[in-house]
Amino acid sequence: MIIVVGGDHAGYPLKSKIVNVIKNMDYEVIDCGCFDETPIDFPDITREVCDKILSGEAEKAVLVCGTGVGACIAANKIPGIRAAVCHDVHSAHQCVEHDDVNVMCIGAQIVGPWLAGDLVASFLNAEFSTDEDCRRRVEKLKQMENYSRR
Repeated sequence: MIIVVGGDHAGYPLKSKIVNVIKNMDYEVIDCGCFDETPIDFPDITREVCDKILSGEAEKAVLVCGTGVGACIAANKIPGIRAAVCHDVHSAHQCVEHDDVNVMCIGAQIVGPWLAGDLVASFLNAEFSTDEDCRRRVEKLKQMENYSRR
């Protein structure tokens, strides 16, 4: 599996640790940056990361910004992307198992490297449930991508 990773300047210090965790799990990594602490807008990195998923170049992604919230909001604006902020291990696997999340967002100012490693491992090892209820709900999420207020 190929995993794409990206983060803004606030996520930069943690991103390299996350890349190492993923490589140590024997996954291939596409690193979209940023590559230093020069300020960059999280929507720009988010778009680049999510494009890799939509094109099929990668299966899942990890985004790192200050809180994870901005990257999550930006990612969920993109049809075909389901993102979740995960700061606990249970959410990191359950978001995949129940909601078929393909982008996990982490706040570098919220969690440290040790917990981030556990979050990434939990997220990447999880599989979408075959439960009919979960599948039906995710299908409804996909339909909401075309929602327009009448």
